[in-house]
Amino acid sequence: MSSVTKALQLLTHFSTARAEIGLSQLCRIAKRDKATTYRHLQALEIAGFVEQNPSTKQYRLGPTVLQLAQTREATVPRKASAQRPLLDLAEATGETSHVTVLSGSTVYGLASCDSQRHGTRAIIDIDTFPLHATASGLCSVAFGPEQLMDAAKSNLTQFTDTTPTSIDTLQATVESVRKTGFGHASRSFETEVEGLSAPLFDQTGQFAGAISVASVATRFTPELEHTIKEHLIIAAREISHNWGGIIPTTIEGLWARSLTSTHKLETTS
Repeated sequence: MSSVTKALQLLTHFSTARAEIGLSQLCRIAKRDKATTYRHLQALEIAGFVEQNPSTKQYRLGPTVLQLAQTREATVPRKASAQRPLLDLAEATGETSHVTVLSGSTVYGLASCDSQRHGTRAIIDIDTFPLHATASGLCSVAFGPEQLMDAAKSNLTQFTDTTPTSIDTLQATVESVRKTGFGHASRSFETEVEGLSAPLFDQTGQFAGAISVASVATRFTPELEHTIKEHLIIAAREISHNWGGIIPTTIEGLWARSLTSTHKLETTS
């Protein structure tokens, strides 16, 4: 791994929940020695990727990151065109909706929207989503590039008692996603959250990301599952259209069969 790559990877440790990081803390998080981390931070600071808070002496993202983010959104618009479907999805389901995008082998959070229907709701407070433990990650492995399966297998961190931590379990979980068209993370990242996800496609015709709903687990009933899936389909079609893509007919067929199956479970329960 090149020195440039190692330096840029330090940027991935910053988030809204961890906006500023001190040198010692960053060394612990990145699992690197102090001299090397400081040298990389100096290089990033010169280029404007990070800056030092003059009061706390901690590091935070710099103006170059903002400029690049604005350029990215202006030239490859994603976030703005997902906002309306996200809001509609949150209102229709009463749960938290969010969109992720795939870049390389990493699933990044793009935008989220909370529903005001309930006082208790799922909070999206992460910037990257584990491939094996989240609905959007599983959706990416199922419908994204083939190499994502290897990436998922290489990091089977256990978050809860239901997290897939073996290759066999992961493969079975992904196969279930491929049969239904929906990623489903059943309390596998957070014990109090059920996640459902549908794939998104862009102008290339390839998998580009996922639209998801994070539901409070105690509210997750077969009826709510059916409602979420119905509105995930609507949102996935709209966002994919906004991104210049369409949903493949094979996935449309999976969704139709999945909804029929869910409806049968509802009527017999």
